[in-house]
Formats: sequence, C-alpha cells, structure tokens
Amino acid sequence: MGGRRYVARGVPGGYRIWDNHGRRFWGDLYELCPDDLLTELNGRKDPARITDLLRRYRALKR
Repeated sequence: MGGRRYVARGVPGGYRIWDNHGRRFWGDLYELCPDDLLTELNGRKDPARITDLLRRYRALKR
C-alpha cells in the first residue's frame, strides 16, 4: 500500500505539513518539525489530540 499521507517538508523559515493525498500544504508554518502532530495525523487521527498539538505548536511560534 501507499506511504504516509502527511509528511513534513522543509520550506524557507521552517516546516510545512504536506498532504500527499490532497497534494497541497496543510496547516501553518512551523519553526520546529511537528513530529508528534505528524504521528497523530498518520495514526489514530484523534481530533482532540490534534487540536491540543496544534495549539502547542502555535504557542511555540510566539
């Protein structure tokens, strides 16, 4: 079967999450690689956990 749907790609200024299925970037620009978020998006996809991780990574940008 196919590989991971969501992967981190390095872009100027940090990382963006690339959706291989939709062939577009998903979410914000992150300064640090969002490994926990990628694991959740490619794994269980728990909405509450994804929301918590998004908030955590947004707080790191400030």
